[in-house]
Amino acid sequence: MTLLRHEDQRLITGAGKFSADWNYEGQCHMAVLRSPYAHAHVLKVKTEQARQAEGVLLVLTAADVTAARYNAVPSGPEIKGIDGTSIKKGTMPVLAIDRVRYVGQAVAVVIADTALRAQDACELIDVDYRELPAVADARHATDSGAVQLHHSVESNRSLHFESGDREAVEAAFQTAAKTAAVTLRSQRLYGAPLEPKAILAHYDHASGKTRVHTPTQGVLGMRAALSTITGLPQDTLEIVSEDVGGSFGLRGNAGSEHALAILASRTLGRPVKWVASRSELFTAEWHGRALVLEAEIALDENNHITAMRYNDTVDLGAYNCYFGGFIGTNNLSVTMGGAYRVPALYMQSQLVFTNTAPVSAYRGAGRPDIAFAVERLIDHVAAQHSLDAVEFRRQNFIAKDAFPYTTANGTVYDCGDFHAVLQKALALSDYANFGERREKARQDGKVRGIGIGYYLEKSGAGGAPKDQVSCQFNADGTLILHAMSGPSGQGHETAFARIVGDGLGIDPQQIRYRPGSQSDRLIGNGTGGSRSLYGTGSAFKNLVDEVIRIATPLAAGALKASADEISFAEGRFTGRSTSNGITLSDLAQSLAQQHGENHPFNVTAETVTGANYPNGCHIAEIEIDLDTGETGLVSYHAVDDLGNVISPVLVAGQVHGGVVQGAGQAFCEAMQYDENGQLLTGSFMDYALPRAGVLPEIETDTYAVPTGLNELGSKGVGESGCSGSLPAIANAMASALRSLGCGDLDMPYTPARVWKHLQSAQQQSTGTAQRG
Repeated sequence: MTLLRHEDQRLITGAGKFSADWNYEGQCHMAVLRSPYAHAHVLKVKTEQARQAEGVLLVLTAADVTAARYNAVPSGPEIKGIDGTSIKKGTMPVLAIDRVRYVGQAVAVVIADTALRAQDACELIDVDYRELPAVADARHATDSGAVQLHHSVESNRSLHFESGDREAVEAAFQTAAKTAAVTLRSQRLYGAPLEPKAILAHYDHASGKTRVHTPTQGVLGMRAALSTITGLPQDTLEIVSEDVGGSFGLRGNAGSEHALAILASRTLGRPVKWVASRSELFTAEWHGRALVLEAEIALDENNHITAMRYNDTVDLGAYNCYFGGFIGTNNLSVTMGGAYRVPALYMQSQLVFTNTAPVSAYRGAGRPDIAFAVERLIDHVAAQHSLDAVEFRRQNFIAKDAFPYTTANGTVYDCGDFHAVLQKALALSDYANFGERREKARQDGKVRGIGIGYYLEKSGAGGAPKDQVSCQFNADGTLILHAMSGPSGQGHETAFARIVGDGLGIDPQQIRYRPGSQSDRLIGNGTGGSRSLYGTGSAFKNLVDEVIRIATPLAAGALKASADEISFAEGRFTGRSTSNGITLSDLAQSLAQQHGENHPFNVTAETVTGANYPNGCHIAEIEIDLDTGETGLVSYHAVDDLGNVISPVLVAGQVHGGVVQGAGQAFCEAMQYDENGQLLTGSFMDYALPRAGVLPEIETDTYAVPTGLNELGSKGVGESGCSGSLPAIANAMASALRSLGCGDLDMPYTPARVWKHLQSAQQQSTGTAQRG
């Protein structure tokens, strides 16, 4: 049987090893006591009964964290606001000190000899709370009467940010022939990875090191965050993350539970394990999105775009953690002109605190949201002024010969061919014959809509200065690859093995990928921002060249030829005077028997790569059942420019997964709080995910415009499905509603919300007719 991915055999047969699968002799278990209130003073935490409960070994409160001199959870980069002031952090303590600010915030932990005893003992902790008013809606967080969450943050405003040229945009709107505006809500989401969050901390007193097993996207980012929180030197922390069942940005950095498990293990001198429940994670993990974007566009008399502007409200949740501030500023503004020539651009964002779970990275981290805003705005202005949506896009696309293209706010797009990508998507989707399909749906008592989403996004530049990789040749013929990029379903083992295997002529089945450095000497970026393939992959391409360079004189010696006679092709060294030559694989295996671990091919390589700009055109068709409001995707086509594609199978999988997540947001997913900050969607009974069979077959294709910004010529793919599907589905929904004379509707398009919207529109229409 030929496997599509190297990972498949291990994972589908249950041979994977996830964080909860690790166990140590003498390990104990941690449970977390969490706040039931969205906002309250913590007057006293009474732990006496819990400490005396059967099996309890340790109880930790904020006083213990303070005594250990632990720091707050990291709050992201410094960002300057509209008046030059720095972002106000509102940092999150490891355990609540004097106040809780969201339901689910950690207040205390219990460590016991079993997980059940730890959970039972948590129930015995008595916390005196004095409940405070709460603000759960970001749009009202800065109201004059709203409760203030942090003493140092007036009006709950963390930052007022701007990007672009306000005066140029205002001038363009004053002279515009046509304008349009739309307000969009990208609702709060939960990532819901397949693997629940788990941590196992094991402190070794003899070495002074602490090993931490946990799902992560990259060990260096996790280690750096834990070092920042605990104050422990990075070289005393070892992060182990063998298999990871999904991440979506949630597993990029450390939370309170990581630090608490380390503190407990160091205090007890025993391994400490924590495995979260699903319901716990609804409140305890970062949330995503939580944005409101007000977008406007101006056109001249020839329907050329002259300006775009945005006014955003960004909900940070109760604390500024990791990427929340970066998403609401940089990631929303960097590509706010999309794939279009826009002479004037301006964005302002209000970043505010609310009594809800902190928001950080979630697949795309702001980039799908701005693509959603750009494309909804394009479709909206076209509909409002009776313009053909396809021709309007063509008229305003950045031309192929205009690259590299510098946008009005200073972003430099390196390459693209938007016209060709659009044309290929139109043909793939049979766009020209949509009218026939709409008429057939009408005859069946349904309403069909079609939507185009042309996204352009900036892939992640990465936080490390370079990506380094290494390899290890073994006597049994296997080759072990090391790098810092942690896989969580993307297929790293397959992609990296393909690059190295093709380059060296080694069977990819003989190649294994191990995230993390066996010697702690490598640096590099974790998985995030769709950069793993072109970053780490380019470093592996350089590694191939380095191995061949070192191997050439050794092959010459084995063939009794001079090095300048030797050539290498398809995995084999040959000389002008030799007939058969020698494969690199055979040479490597022979040298492994001679040199053991000091194999001359065991080399390190690196690359420095920045961001690039994947883009694509997604076209969705939806149908609405007028009797029930049930709405479903009936057709979906995507053409993506991802530069050079290394593995079409992995690309298709990444696009499919992203489209499903986008469809989940469009049709069913929403984290909802009531006015008191109580979570209303705290389980999968209340928070719906897309299910198998609810989507049609997703047809994908690519159109490659290779980038010159990395050795592979590749662009990112991981977030393309989300970035294309949100606007495509939303525009399809708007198309269907317009045909019924209805206005726009915010996501999610649940049957109940759609039905209610249709009924309201019908009642208004009837009332207008009667008044007429």
